[in-house]
Amino acid sequence: MINDSELILNKDGSIYHLNLMPEDIADTIITVGDPDRVAKVSQYFDRIELQKGKREFITHTGYIGQQRISVISTGIGTDNIDIVFNELDALVNIDFVSKGLKSKLTSLNIIRIGTSGAVQSDIEMGTILASSFGVGFDALMQYYIKPYSSAERKLEKAIWDAFPNLYLKPYVAEASAALLAQYAYDLPQGVTMTAPGFYAPQGRNVRSENTFPNLIQLANTFQSEDLRITNLEMETAGIYALSRMFGHHALSINAILASRVAGHFSSEPEKVIDRAIKLVLERF
Repeated sequence: MINDSELILNKDGSIYHLNLMPEDIADTIITVGDPDRVAKVSQYFDRIELQKGKREFITHTGYIGQQRISVISTGIGTDNIDIVFNELDALVNIDFVSKGLKSKLTSLNIIRIGTSGAVQSDIEMGTILASSFGVGFDALMQYYIKPYSSAERKLEKAIWDAFPNLYLKPYVAEASAALLAQYAYDLPQGVTMTAPGFYAPQGRNVRSENTFPNLIQLANTFQSEDLRITNLEMETAGIYALSRMFGHHALSINAILASRVAGHFSSEPEKVIDRAIKLVLERF
């Protein structure tokens, strides 16, 4: 049995942060960072059966045709991903009455629709890009043990060699092959760098002195066989790593709003995000 301090439930029996009951979520889940973006996804549902929220975690569950879907806002960063993915897994795989593991485990399909900046000059703003791998430059997976494929190990070693002066060793996790085939079969794909912040951790310098002033150049020039770092954001690697650990399927779809090489930002970010949302929903 899991102790009450490890799996905290609210007085109504819902899980602590997400404020959800097991029956509130579908087996297919879209995650977005921005709470306001939840409604921008669910506006395309044929019907919405549930709307709940607590803090930055907003959930809408509904249907497109016969397909039940949930969309959940995670907030920004892998620290929030840690909360959301542990609680999503608990919702489907832990019995909230006995506080024990269910005899039959559920594997969720989880698709992130998020914004990102390109670190390659040939990736234009407005591109919808799928992450084949996530590389985490954050600390999340210093605390977890996940299974590794040979492809993940090989890429991780190449990343360590290319970024030798980091205090933490980056981790690598790959996308679900099944979800890549279903949702990203005709999309450009690449290795996504997940940073623990928006400014210096992504190579920005507004008024700071940065430890790694050449971070974008290092990302831009990285190559491991046919793999290169294409973009950077703040959640994908954590999503992929925790999904791999728990046995879920995950895919990150990136709306490219910035060119970090050219120094430009999209003049129509909402239109790019809406295209990414529609693309994913049309492929259910």
